[in-house]
Amino acid sequence: MRALLLIFFLSQNVTAQVSKYPQKYFRNPLNIPIMLAGNFGENRPGHFHSGIDIKTEGKENLPVFAAADGYISRVKMEPGGFGHGIYITHPNGYTTLYAHLNNFYPALQKLVRETQYQNQNWEMDLTFTPDKFPIKKGQQIAWSGNTGGSSAPHLHFEIRDSKTEHPLNPQLFGFEIRDNISPVPSAIVLYNNNEYFYTQEPLKLKLIKKSHYFTTAKDSIFIYGSTVNIGLAVNDYMNNSTNTLSIFTVEWYANDVLKGKLTLDNIGYDETRYLNACSDYRLKQETGTWYNSLFRLPNNLLKSIYEFEENGNGKIELLDNTANNIRIVLKDVSGNETEIRLNLFTNRMRTDTTCNILWQAGKINQFENPNLKFNLPATALYDDICFEATKKYEANSPSSRWSISKASIPVHNYFELSIKPEIAIPFSLTNKIAVLYSDGKNKSGKAAQLKDGWYWASVRAFGEYWLAIDTTAPIIKTKLKNGTNIATTKQISFVVNDNLTRVKSFEGHINDSWVCFEQHGSTWFYKIDEHCPKGKSKLRVKAIDENWNEAKMEFGIIR
Repeated sequence: MRALLLIFFLSQNVTAQVSKYPQKYFRNPLNIPIMLAGNFGENRPGHFHSGIDIKTEGKENLPVFAAADGYISRVKMEPGGFGHGIYITHPNGYTTLYAHLNNFYPALQKLVRETQYQNQNWEMDLTFTPDKFPIKKGQQIAWSGNTGGSSAPHLHFEIRDSKTEHPLNPQLFGFEIRDNISPVPSAIVLYNNNEYFYTQEPLKLKLIKKSHYFTTAKDSIFIYGSTVNIGLAVNDYMNNSTNTLSIFTVEWYANDVLKGKLTLDNIGYDETRYLNACSDYRLKQETGTWYNSLFRLPNNLLKSIYEFEENGNGKIELLDNTANNIRIVLKDVSGNETEIRLNLFTNRMRTDTTCNILWQAGKINQFENPNLKFNLPATALYDDICFEATKKYEANSPSSRWSISKASIPVHNYFELSIKPEIAIPFSLTNKIAVLYSDGKNKSGKAAQLKDGWYWASVRAFGEYWLAIDTTAPIIKTKLKNGTNIATTKQISFVVNDNLTRVKSFEGHINDSWVCFEQHGSTWFYKIDEHCPKGKSKLRVKAIDENWNEAKMEFGIIR
C-alpha cells in the first residue's frame, strides 16, 4: 500500500511539474529551428548546466530576439562564464538570459561602450529600471557570438524564476524541439551503502541492449553488503545531432517498490556545486565519465531534485537468498523512455574500512602541525572520509610539498590553507610567494597572503600544495610589429600567460589614453574604434600577475 501511495504521489508530481509553467509564452530566441548543443541539468565541471545551448549553425552574429515582452534588467560582461549577457525581466514572473553574445543592439551597445570608457574597465555588471530599455517580444536585442567560457559559437538561453533567481528547465515551457530518441545508458555502478562512499571500490558494469531494455552481460549480479546504492552513466540525444544531452527524470524500483526519483529542474546557482555530490566525482576524475547518483549522500544539501521512499536516501535494501529485481526508468523532457533491468544477489559480506583519522561530514574538521594548518567548514564534505596528510621534499621550494587527502574527493567550500616556510624568506620577497596546487595531472597557483609567519590562500580542493617564489612576469605574445599600419586591421590582439598564478590585469593605452581591450581565455583584443586616432600613434600594453610582476610592450602604429 505504501508503495502504491508513493507511486501515486510521484505520478501526480510529474503532471504538476510539466504543466505548472506557461506553454508557448516564450518564443524561440533565434529565427532558426532549435537544435541543442546542450540542455538543462547536464553535468559540467563544478555545476549543473543551467539552460539550453542553441546551435547557431557554426556561425556568429545571428540576430537574437527577445523571447517575450519585458525590459532589460541587467547586462553583464565577463571574461569567462556567460561572456556578454543580457537579462530580460518579464511581467509573468520569469527572467530570460541570453549569453555568449557579440554586440548588443545599438542603443544598449552605445551605453555599454560609454560606460566601459568612463570606468576604464571592459568588465561590467549593470542593472536597469523598467523604463530604461523596455522590450517587445520578437525585438532584436543582440547578435549571437562565442564570448566568455564558450568554446564554439552558440546561444546559451535560460529561463529563471524572477523571485528566487533559480534557473528552470527551458524545455518545460513548450518550445518546439524535435526529439524522438530515447536515453542511452552505457554503464552502471553499484556501491555498498554501509561503507564510506569515497573509500570503497564500487562494482562497475557495462550495459547492453537486450530486446526493449538494457541489462548487464550476466543475468545475476552478486555484490557485497545488504544495502546498495546505484550510479548510472547515461546520455540522451535529439534528432539530427550527435551532441550528448542530459536526461530529465529517473525512477528506480526494487521488487516493484518505487525507491526514488530524480528530476532535473529548478536548481539555484547557490546549489549548483552540489553536482559533485550528485555524481561520482572520483570516477569522473579517474575515467572521464560522469555517473549520476541515484541516492543522496549524507551532506548533499541539494534535496529538491530527489524524492525518496519514506526514510530513504535512494538506497535499496536487498533481500537474502533471492533475486532482487531492479528496474530503472529513464525519461527525457520529450517523454522518450528507456528501461534498465538487473537481478541483484547479496552475500551480506562486509569489507570494513579502517581509518586512522575519520573526518565526518556535517562537522567542522581541522588539521594543524608546525608547518601546515587549515579548517574545513561543516558543509565542506559530502560524506565521511579517511583523512591523511603527508609531505615530501620539494626542490627549490621554501616548503615541503604537502599531500592532503586525495584530489579525487570533492570539497564543497573554500577554506584557508596555511603553510609555514621551512627556510627563511628575504623581506624583499615576502610579497612574491605563491601557493601551488597539483591534482596529479594539472598544476595551478595563487598569490599567497602573509599572516603571522604563515602563507595562506583560499582553496577548494584536496591534493598537493606547496610554496614557490614568484618573480617572473607574464609573457606577452603578439603578431603586431613596431611601425605596423593598421588602417585595414579590425582588431589588435595579444596572448598573455603567467607561469605560476593568473594574469590579474591587462590594459592598453594609445597616446596615453585608455582603450578597451577585451579578454577571451588567454587572449586580449582591442577592436579598432574612434579612440584610435588616424596617423602615427604609440600603443603601450601592460600585464600584471597576482604577485604584481609586470610585463610591458610598446609599439609605434599607423592608422
